[in-house]
Amino acid sequence: MTPMRKYNNQNWIPSIFNDFFDNDWMVKANATAPAINVIESDKDYKVEVAAPGMTKNDFNIHLSEDNELVISMEKKNETKEEDKENKKYLRREFSYTQFQQALVLPDDVDKDKINANVSDGVLTIELPKRTPEEKAKVNRVIEIH
Repeated sequence: MTPMRKYNNQNWIPSIFNDFFDNDWMVKANATAPAINVIESDKDYKVEVAAPGMTKNDFNIHLSEDNELVISMEKKNETKEEDKENKKYLRREFSYTQFQQALVLPDDVDKDKINANVSDGVLTIELPKRTPEEKAKVNRVIEIH
């Protein structure tokens, strides 16, 4: 419980508004980024991003020039109220979620075979590893003429 504050005549209005809008029970949107798991097996890496309520259309995944896997998501929600007669807003919330994370890819990822899907509130990105034969082709020796 917060102690009672003394208000003088000059600043009591801002303090009342601050007390009302700064309560602990009011959680601010985007306070934290979604949880990310990275899993490695012999054949691949998997990146899992917690994405409750998101669809595949809310995501953008691409490879950067710096060999990074860039994952971004953006979702906007606005609640519209049709019956506004004799009502005025004291507070109305819009929901906006935005997130971007760049992960440096290991050298053994086969970039041509990366795929992703969203299911049950989780974005899963599969990053297959190159076979030993494919690695040998990449690490070939260049002859000097």
